[in-house]
Amino acid sequence: MSKASRQKQRLWLVIAFGFLIWGASHYQPHNKNVNSPETTSISSLYQQQKSDVLVEVSGVVSRILPDDTKGSRHQRFIITLPDKLTVLIAHNIDLAPRIDALKVGDEVHVFGEYEWNDKGGVIHWTHHDPDNKHPHGWIRYKGQLYQ
Repeated sequence: MSKASRQKQRLWLVIAFGFLIWGASHYQPHNKNVNSPETTSISSLYQQQKSDVLVEVSGVVSRILPDDTKGSRHQRFIITLPDKLTVLIAHNIDLAPRIDALKVGDEVHVFGEYEWNDKGGVIHWTHHDPDNKHPHGWIRYKGQLYQ
């Protein structure tokens, strides 16, 4: 193989690799109607009655509810957001660790999927997805990540 042929081949490999990197950096799995968490506020989602939207929020625990033990077990608590809207957090404790030390007044940072309801909504999918078909959610509490 001539030197010019090898250079052409390398050039095509570099171009192909560049497209591969570009494509991987722009890949988003097709999952329901999920939006970027940076572009959406819970208040606007609540007002528009939207669901199936990824959100990232911080709030203060205002109420701790009994665990939901029907089907997949969920730790449930309500947080109050800075704009005073309240949202239920439903954290699947069959897939993620339970936050045992959680108390009213504690601050939490949550990434999950918002579902509208007339009481303010629910954030769920606050855990990893064992099937890797949904973006992994989490709760950060006192510097520890629960997912």
